[in-house]
Amino acid sequence: MAVPLAPSPGSERMPRASRVAVTAAYATQGLGYAVVVTSLPTLKNRQQIDDTVVNLIILGVCVAAAGGSVLAGALATRLGARVALSTGFVLQAIALPAAALPVPFPVFVAAFVVYGVGLGCVDAASAMQGVVVQRAYGRSLLGGFFAAYTAAAIVGALLVSAFSLTPTTAGVALVVAAAIALLVALAGLRFFAREAAPETAVAAERTALPHRAIWALGFIILAAFTVDSAVSTWSSILLTDNLGTTLAVAPLGYALYQVVILVTRLVTDRLLGTLPRATVAAAALIVSVIGCLVVSLIPAGGAAIAGFALAGVAVGALVPITFGATGELDPARSDEIIARVNLFNYAGAIAGAVLVGFLGDVFGLALGFLLPAVALAAVLPVLRRLRRPAASVTAADAG
Repeated sequence: MAVPLAPSPGSERMPRASRVAVTAAYATQGLGYAVVVTSLPTLKNRQQIDDTVVNLIILGVCVAAAGGSVLAGALATRLGARVALSTGFVLQAIALPAAALPVPFPVFVAAFVVYGVGLGCVDAASAMQGVVVQRAYGRSLLGGFFAAYTAAAIVGALLVSAFSLTPTTAGVALVVAAAIALLVALAGLRFFAREAAPETAVAAERTALPHRAIWALGFIILAAFTVDSAVSTWSSILLTDNLGTTLAVAPLGYALYQVVILVTRLVTDRLLGTLPRATVAAAALIVSVIGCLVVSLIPAGGAAIAGFALAGVAVGALVPITFGATGELDPARSDEIIARVNLFNYAGAIAGAVLVGFLGDVFGLALGFLLPAVALAAVLPVLRRLRRPAASVTAADAG
């Protein structure tokens, strides 16, 4: 049977407004990221750059995002995750309009670097806030938060599609996303969840971090985002260039993948109310390994689309489950620990985009999807970390 989360002291005073505000933060991050990635073709044409330059910019964003995650940890330790989260959104609000305008190329690149820092800062700080609210409510909520992210990402893609109908409105979606980010940043300073008192955090700094547990849970995040990056980057290319589907059919692989992620995240919180989280994670992982193997081994468009959909199950479940477990390693230092685990997000993003592409060049893109399958399978023994009770940091973990 699943063990309910223990509510934190004073959780009955956690205002519902904080849960709504954190949900809005997740949705805003999903909307903004989707607007950025789906605007890349327009921005590429405006700047007159090729695919190689675009890939280098994406790699730079991942590196900058890792720096943003470190920044979030530092800000959260000193000023609180509310400040870190709002800071990340302000950085995005500055960067997105700059990227949308016909600026010189160095300014364009600088805007994406600033966006990357804001992206990483929000990724880490929103997870911190989600864990605080979940702990206060005493039940799983992270699945719902991440579901808001996915649903808003779908809206963001549709927003770009609508504003791209005419050349004069192309890029407006980036400005809209920036305005929403700024509004959430300002409102969040009041409504985001309040954390432990500063003296508690200072006392916690004297305890050792659970380094082994951080690496173990980070490995799960790395595997999940390897899958996510691989499908996001290469699914449409595989379907068109390797399997001969039409341009109208090719986006269905990614679309169904996102739908499955959304549905999985919507049901994850309910499943965790009755099943151990390690069991839910293992089932999701096995389904997604099968999906990646289908993509790799069955050379047919329909099979690949079905495989991409199955791959979304692990991404949908593992991310909220793992960040929830991360927040329980040492509740007094959860912000700092979450920031460190979040770094594995970007390692997975690089592995899924770069390494799968490299393997595709050597062995064929379909066989490149064996990499995310192997990454997920390698995580299976690590899932035991998800069964550990809260506040069970040991000397072995800290080694």
